[in-house]
Amino acid sequence: MIKIRSATAKDFNEILEIFKSVIASGDTYVNRAETTEDETRAKWFAANAKTFVAEIDGRIVGASLLKPNYVDRGSHVANASYIVDTNTRGAGIGKALALHSIATAKKLGYLAMQFNFVVSTNVAAVNLWKSVGFEIIGTIPKGFKHAALGYVDAYVMFRKL
Repeated sequence: MIKIRSATAKDFNEILEIFKSVIASGDTYVNRAETTEDETRAKWFAANAKTFVAEIDGRIVGASLLKPNYVDRGSHVANASYIVDTNTRGAGIGKALALHSIATAKKLGYLAMQFNFVVSTNVAAVNLWKSVGFEIIGTIPKGFKHAALGYVDAYVMFRKL
């Protein structure tokens, strides 16, 4: 069973390990493989973000963060990031985190959610976001430098809450 809870500072090392494994492949996240521990902490524990972890049997297997997409007049639209342990992909963790962040965003009063940069070749993520109500509203031609494929498109995905 997947349990989702608020992250604490004690969870950082496990989040860091998952994040490092996700960015190492260079095929889904814009962050370079050499992203430092301080840069990772700044992303996942930013002052304007709420970070959550997914656990199975007490072990952290994924994380999400929820924050305003923009400041001030754009702060009614949420943005989120997700990572899942590469050893537990396909177990529904990403979907559980997505549904949790959608529900949390609604509770916090956000009117919509937007992903600014979904790599087009990350078919699993694109299909997951579509399955929970997101749609592609824009394409950034060759916006992502994929480690194996070179330049590929990135999508902007959106859903009302």
